[in-house]
This record gives sequence, C-alpha cells and structure tokens, in this order.
Amino acid sequence: MNGRGGIRGAIARYRGRDIELKTHGQLEAMRVAGALVAATLAAVTEHAKPGVSTAELDALAEQTIRDGDGVPSFLGYHGFPASICASVNEQIVHGIPSPKQVLAEGDLISVDCGAIVDGWHGDSAVTIAVGDVSQEDLALSAACRGAMEAGILAVRDGARLTDVSYAIQEACRSAALADRADYGIVAEYGGHGIGTSMHMDPFLPNHGEPGKGPRLRPGMALAVEPMLVAGDPDTLELEDGWTVVTAAGGRAVHWEHTVAVTEDGPWLLTAPAGAPDRPGA
Repeated sequence: MNGRGGIRGAIARYRGRDIELKTHGQLEAMRVAGALVAATLAAVTEHAKPGVSTAELDALAEQTIRDGDGVPSFLGYHGFPASICASVNEQIVHGIPSPKQVLAEGDLISVDCGAIVDGWHGDSAVTIAVGDVSQEDLALSAACRGAMEAGILAVRDGARLTDVSYAIQEACRSAALADRADYGIVAEYGGHGIGTSMHMDPFLPNHGEPGKGPRLRPGMALAVEPMLVAGDPDTLELEDGWTVVTAAGGRAVHWEHTVAVTEDGPWLLTAPAGAPDRPGA
C-alpha cells in the first residue's frame, strides 16, 4: 500500500523523511519570526511585576506581535484563547492568561510565545522571576535553562534526534547533583519540529538514550523546550482542557528556543535581533 500510513509511514518518520527541510532563505525568514518572538518575550519580561495580571501580559504580547507585522501563533490554535501561554508557579505549560491571575512577589511565570511572519513560525519560552524569588526557585529555573542550552548544542548535522534528548536529560541530572536538589523532567511534553506549521514532526523527548531517531540534517528546525519541576514530575490537566500542573504542587519552569540545523552548527532562530545566534560556534 502506498502513502505514509502503516509500517512504511512509521519507517519514513523514523528516518526523518517526513521532516520539513528548509532552504537557507527560508530559515532566514524563520529568523525574522524568531526575532519578533524574542522582542515580544523581552517586552513581557519587562512588564511582569507584582500586581500585573497575566491577561495584561497577553494583551501586550499580542500588540507587540501585530506591531511587528506578525500574527500570534497561539491565538485560536485548536481553540486556545490567547496569544501566550502564561503558566504560574505549579502550572507547567499551557496556562490561559486571565485578569484574575495577578502576579505576586515571589512568583515564577513561564511565558510561551509564538509568532508567524510571512507564513513562517517562531516559538520560544522563558521563565520569569517576579520580584524577590527564592534561591531554590532561581536554581530550578537556571537548571532548566542550562538543560535547554545543552540540548541546543546537540542540534548538529549528523547527530541523532535523541542525542538532543540525552543532552537535556544529562544536564538536568548534573544540575540536580550540583544543587543537591530533586529535579523532575516532565516526560509527557517535549520539543517538536517547526517551520510552516508550529508543531511538526519530529516529536523531541526531553529524556532518553542517545543515538536513536532520525538523523539531523541541514534545513531541519526544532523547538528545544525542557520543562522541569521541583520534585515529583507527574502532571494533571485542569478542567479548562489546557493548563497542565504538577500533581504534587511543586513549582515548574519552562525554557524554549527554536533552533535550525546547519552545516556550521546550531542556529538560534529565536535569539534577539542583533544578539549572537550561533551558540558553541
């Protein structure tokens, strides 16, 4: 039987044949979308202070994206009602912005943002410390960001997909040992391919053994996005059908960048405009 279904489809996906490959010019277009996402997250970070609602942050993000001639990727995506995901404290991902969710001193808020420019997507997330945050929470966020950076460095021509997963996993493990802390990797959610759509093949786990999955090739683009929690990583989805929280109530953090595979190493497509975008070069 022809097509991508059944065993042949599974083999094609494993080998990376269904993964969208972009030309250099198309990756440059994604870089434009990524820079707009970075500018939006910078504006949101500056505004995320005690007394500000997540709905205000969402309005700011949407305006920033539209002022930059972009369209919010998230707004209306499978019915999602906002331009950012705003996940506070025990919320891991997909938090819905609300005027009732007002930031307080000591909160952690993870903001996930996507923008479309000329049909190309950028996707990035940051965790923001609101006011005076505990050292434990700051260490948790730093560990997650470091894991993301380790994963980005593994996005190289010829590597296997799970080499990225393994780099993320081992960076989390090393941080937990260094911090003498219990950090849990959220297993149910992970990174993904990105380009003409926000979520594409392949799914990128945040843990696993190296050397498996499709081989990375120039022109592929991945969203690298670990989510880390303090303690038990088990999750629950709230009745709103979107917000994912830690089952045990521990705090959660989320960091993400869109990264392209090139012959010259990873290309950070969601770095701020004018900032270095070739990590590890």
